[in-house]
Amino acid sequence: MKKIFAIPTAGGRLTPHFGRCEQFAIVETENNKIVNEYSLDPPEHQPGTYPRFLADKNVDVIFAGGMGPKAQDLFTTNNIEVYMGVYEGEPAEIVNQYYKGQLQSGDNSCDH
Repeated sequence: MKKIFAIPTAGGRLTPHFGRCEQFAIVETENNKIVNEYSLDPPEHQPGTYPRFLADKNVDVIFAGGMGPKAQDLFTTNNIEVYMGVYEGEPAEIVNQYYKGQLQSGDNSCDH
């Protein structure tokens, strides 16, 4: 089964707030193994742009330290599963932790 993950990054590592990311790391998997990894420059950050942008890239899951409730709803509407409270790590490491059931997550760091 194929699955595509998006991780908002700064300096190649997950950034706590997806709305301030430098890039999105895209990690493609098949049968729970990474088969491709690349970065995308995000569009200008305006309400609702990131969920549509990532839905157009066929993303299935996004990991973030935090995001507002409107963004969460838009991701869900676009059939993208949201994991909140993920605060650090390199994209491949985060995806591998997800598949191993070892992904550390916590509270939503966003206050809007």
